[in-house]
Amino acid sequence: MIFNDRTTPLSLLATRRSGKPREMVAPGPTPEQIDAMLALAARTPDHGKLAPWRFVVVPDDRRAAFNTMLADAYRTEKPDAGRLELDAMASFGVPAPALVVVLSSPRPDSHIPLWEQQMSAGAAAMNLLHAAHAMGFVASWITGWPSMSPTVRDAFGSDPERVVGFVFIGTAGKPLEERPRPDLSAVVTRWDG
Repeated sequence: MIFNDRTTPLSLLATRRSGKPREMVAPGPTPEQIDAMLALAARTPDHGKLAPWRFVVVPDDRRAAFNTMLADAYRTEKPDAGRLELDAMASFGVPAPALVVVLSSPRPDSHIPLWEQQMSAGAAAMNLLHAAHAMGFVASWITGWPSMSPTVRDAFGSDPERVVGFVFIGTAGKPLEERPRPDLSAVVTRWDG
């Protein structure tokens, strides 16, 4: 199977496959390509035209500081953490050539429900993956502990913002492999009134 087949929009959607950040290699996107991806990501459903999301690009020269911040935050929030956990946090932001942090940035004063604003932020993250794949790169949307930590969130924003995820972008260093997909009969029903 050919993954991220860019011959048509439908073939791209039908073959979309994330890459593993630890297997991504250079070349990554240029700053101009990242800006183009972010412009495409911003073309997302957005009830009320609030743009209830933000993107923070972590440049290469700030990756070491990013990893130090993660490791320090993990050590503070999880004082009993073992060496392997700390090592994982100290190298979290290293693997891929590019890293974009996606934040949900809701407008609490709006009449648009918070849930809709959060869904828009998730859609913006997915659009970023689609844009990266459409431009010939692989991308991966990672969450986990770093996306739930208030300390990590505060490095990029403030309450009521939340980290939607970390989007790593690069070139696949190994062939992509298919993963199990849901059986549509298990996730699709027809409403019969």
